[in-house]
Amino acid sequence: MQRVHFIAIGGAAMHNLAIAICKKNNFQVTGSDDEIFEPSYSRLKEHGLLPEQMGWFPDRIHKGLHAVILGMHATEDNPELIRAKELGLKIYSLPEYLFQQTRSKTRIVVGGSHGKTTTTAIILFVQKQLRIDTDYMVGAQIDGFDNMVRLSYESRIAVFEGDEYLTSPIDPRPKFHLYKPHIAVLTGIAWDHINVFPTFEKYVEQFRKFVDLMEVQGRLVYFEDDKNLNEIAGNLRRDIVPFGYTTPKHEVRNGVTYLITKYGDVPLKIFGQHNLQNIEAARLACKQIGVTDEHFYSVISEFSGAAGRLQKVAETAASVAFVDFAHSPSKLRATVKAVRQQFPDKKLIACMELHTFSSLTDEFLPQYADSMAEADVAFVYYNPEVVEQKRLAEITPEQVKQAFGGDKLTVFTDAQALQAALREQQYDNTALLFMSSGNFSGINLTELAKELLSGK
Repeated sequence: MQRVHFIAIGGAAMHNLAIAICKKNNFQVTGSDDEIFEPSYSRLKEHGLLPEQMGWFPDRIHKGLHAVILGMHATEDNPELIRAKELGLKIYSLPEYLFQQTRSKTRIVVGGSHGKTTTTAIILFVQKQLRIDTDYMVGAQIDGFDNMVRLSYESRIAVFEGDEYLTSPIDPRPKFHLYKPHIAVLTGIAWDHINVFPTFEKYVEQFRKFVDLMEVQGRLVYFEDDKNLNEIAGNLRRDIVPFGYTTPKHEVRNGVTYLITKYGDVPLKIFGQHNLQNIEAARLACKQIGVTDEHFYSVISEFSGAAGRLQKVAETAASVAFVDFAHSPSKLRATVKAVRQQFPDKKLIACMELHTFSSLTDEFLPQYADSMAEADVAFVYYNPEVVEQKRLAEITPEQVKQAFGGDKLTVFTDAQALQAALREQQYDNTALLFMSSGNFSGINLTELAKELLSGK
């Protein structure tokens, strides 16, 4: 019996890994956390993994444990972590453990400042449709997959979304440096996480190192319209083979995007240039493991996207509403542009929340210049309490408005005032877009979108 204990089991990736492990034979999983929110709470309870008490309990750490997995929510002085070190137990971060469990498998890792989740989801969707057994870790729920992590004895392939953020409280390496892929995908580089990478040059260096850490005779799939990726691809180790891609040929007809291929025109359920690029990256990655273009195109029509990535949440005969994870400047521009191009005749109301550490700092705000310029109505919201909680310098609505630019933009610091302004808008022939990595201080975006579009 392999006994594994999770410190900070309630995290999005952590609880999914715990569920994946507990499904394996001969594994016993325990965990601790000081607070667990939905949906982690209900999912852990469903699988019998919810801690009986919230908090940290060093007596749960004993010599009978084969592994301790440390989540980012924990801190260096966590009492359970200290006890595990005292006992000399093997302590893994989440990416370390995933790598150890897939050492003998062909690893596909998708990195980049944007599009990671969707590209990973497309690869997994295609492999499932073609019945290719695959282990994986992806950053959002995908239709047809009951968990965000899978580890098995049988599969010979593992697909991971490669995050460039820190590995754990005691390991400052970017997560994706630990996966050592055989096949790597890089979707683009746009500065993020300035609390960790204070300059763009240091941020770019993490992607260069990611490629240097690839397995021997690796395959690099990269977006060739990105000048930084072109520079990296032009200075590879001699054993790594590069495959560049760009936006594939396509047409938009009556609100539906079609891929133009030699096998015929392929209608898609997703849209936008960034999603078309994600599809092309996934096609090339799948090709490296033997998936033919004909097979790829035969199933891609049914891919409907990953949860929270340009996800349609409400629709009427004349209007439509989407929720998207976009929060960084590059993601914001791509998402607003995608909706504008898909619905050129509709009024576009775009509403975004500044929520991450980077987005709430005065020195980073200018990166958002003109990122919502294509919207007819643009609302930006941030919660001053979140700024205080992150121990950042105060920013003002005037600073935010000046950084974004545009007379059509209004800044809110009160969620109720934002909702009131949204209710004052007319939603005939409208595309409504919510963008955030948070939830606008507790707003149920799906319910609000349905209310606004229905006029009730």
